Amino acid sequence: MGTSRTASDPISEAWPELPLEEWKPTYHNLHMWTQIVGKVRMELTPRMNHWWNVPLFVTARGLTTSPIPCGNDVFEIQFDLVDHKLLIDRSDGRRKVLALEPRTVADFYSEFMSILRSLEIEAAIYPKPVEVPDPIPFAEDKLYAAYDADAAHRFWRILASCDSVFKRFRARFLGKSSPVHFFWGSFDLAVTRFSGRRAPERPGADPITREAYSHEVISAGWWPGGAGVDGPAFYAYAAPEPAGLAQQRVRPETAFYHPELKEFILMYDHVRGAQEPEHMLLEFLQSTYEAGAVLANWDRKALEVQQAAA
Repeated sequence: MGTSRTASDPISEAWPELPLEEWKPTYHNLHMWTQIVGKVRMELTPRMNHWWNVPLFVTARGLTTSPIPCGNDVFEIQFDLVDHKLLIDRSDGRRKVLALEPRTVADFYSEFMSILRSLEIEAAIYPKPVEVPDPIPFAEDKLYAAYDADAAHRFWRILASCDSVFKRFRARFLGKSSPVHFFWGSFDLAVTRFSGRRAPERPGADPITREAYSHEVISAGWWPGGAGVDGPAFYAYAAPEPAGLAQQRVRPETAFYHPELKEFILMYDHVRGAQEPEHMLLEFLQSTYEAGAVLANWDRKALEVQQAAA
């Protein structure tokens, strides 16, 4: 199914290359910048089940918080990964712009918080990143003065392509399902289906994990790689994991079960090299869902749009 692509090929433009090693400093900085912005949304929006008030959302130009309450007004923060700007808009017409350019996390954090204050937006956020090893406080993170605009744009373009396919997959399900959303903590785009049943409580789980996995789920997503996966990849898992899931055969044949992560993995490059990337991705999403749903005895007749094909 693989084939070579040219830069002008529409498939290559929709599913561009993004080697992990190529953009690690920018990856780090953009991850931290989205955490800073995401923490503002988390601080100022009403808490929702499964932390659905926390993620960002894909737009036609990047990522957005969606509107956030601010007294009698609302404001919105958008990462424009086409023109490489951070836009902070208040509903009273005020706008501030922060350039996305080579700069440290500490510099971004200082300027961003100053801009919020100038717009009379008060947000006391937790000043350290989460879900990363050896977290450095934002104000002290001077690891990289980096921003590769081309890599950031390719990252967004992948998100946009995934977002469209994930929404098609989500539309096949009648039961409770998350939005397609971008979790800035783990830096991944995800969509999650629910059986409707509560899950056994995880012993020793922290409050965030306890709420996130309070009910049975089958989740899938995309992230740029790391944690033992040397490149961008799609993943899928069931929580709690039913017995025998690791031994299930899923599609396409290049997908595999990662025993340490306890997830099915499909490397992004296998999808982008396919003649029909969207079809291959839907095949992975559907087959991994079916593997988990059958073993966990989900009520598929009640939960699924029956005329949908894999």
